[in-house]
Amino acid sequence: MAKKKQQKSKAKSGKKPPPPKNVAENRKAKHQYEIFETLECGMVLVGSEVKSMRDGKLSLDEAYGRIQGGELWLIGADIGHYSNAGLWNHAPRRPRKLLVHSRELDKVSGKAKERGVTIVPLRVYFNERGIAKCVIGLVRGKKLHDKRETLKKRDTDRGLARAMRRR
Repeated sequence: MAKKKQQKSKAKSGKKPPPPKNVAENRKAKHQYEIFETLECGMVLVGSEVKSMRDGKLSLDEAYGRIQGGELWLIGADIGHYSNAGLWNHAPRRPRKLLVHSRELDKVSGKAKERGVTIVPLRVYFNERGIAKCVIGLVRGKKLHDKRETLKKRDTDRGLARAMRRR
């Protein structure tokens, strides 16, 4: 009995899992859209896509989410070819299924049907277990004056932080 407790304590005090590794981030989305809700999803991928993502060959620039047939799909995300896959390589811009619980899907689909609301991927990363995750956001497009207001607020916050550091 004592040996089992010692083994468990050694396992717990071992190495920490690696932090989540960011693969891609949609920086334009934070500037162009007002994000009012986020949701973390799993992704259905093939092997060459995973290896290519680990190399950092993912672009979310023109990607968006769509609900079709009671499922959530990531459309327009570009995962580059994996050079060592050869004949069994994947199609770079194929639609990829996102995995969410049904109650979360119902909630997202209800809000996405509102006028002007879009589903946009914000970032893709590998969690500590090595599983690919996608953070999607329910967003609404900003008007030009909203973008200017955001930039102005960011500049004033930066100036205040600079002044506080000098003190």
